[in-house]
Amino acid sequence: MPFGAHETMEVHEILNEKMNLIQHFSLYAQMVQNGQIRGMIDRHLQTAMQSYNQLVGYTHDYSAAQPMNPPAMGTLAGAQPQQVQYGLRQPQHVAPGLQGTMLNEQQVLSAMLSCHKNSARNHMHASLECADPNVRQMLIQGANLCADHAYEVFLFMNQQGQYQVPTMNDHTAKTFLHSYQPAQQQGGFQ
Repeated sequence: MPFGAHETMEVHEILNEKMNLIQHFSLYAQMVQNGQIRGMIDRHLQTAMQSYNQLVGYTHDYSAAQPMNPPAMGTLAGAQPQQVQYGLRQPQHVAPGLQGTMLNEQQVLSAMLSCHKNSARNHMHASLECADPNVRQMLIQGANLCADHAYEVFLFMNQQGQYQVPTMNDHTAKTFLHSYQPAQQQGGFQ
């Protein structure tokens, strides 16, 4: 089966991105001391390599279009809205580091979060350019996995006070969002 030009270029970009993620996360694993962070990196690396190999396999012989069984997501399994700490609690001043040496754990987490967010977006964008239904499904599954990984990193950072969630007055938020009303059913629509 031939691949279309768009999907060929999009898959090429995703595979390059996955290689970059794998290489960076392997490096990050050597930089962290915290066991929770290292475990998260290891799970994310395992999923990235499985996803990379599946997509490479399919592009070689069209036989690897099987659903992935991602490893358990650790803190993400059973995540509840109450877990998120809302509001600012004396955020620290930040500036880019220019030392050019090892990253600290907060920098590693921030890099992981950014990588996963961008990868989720890129996977979904690429899926919209695919004619092959198996490639499309693998890319959508990749987008969902990246979004889940990003959320796991966010939750960890949020619980550590490293990713604070600004809020607005509850009454203001509800007034703003409650301006949207349910669509009314009309004749012919059931």
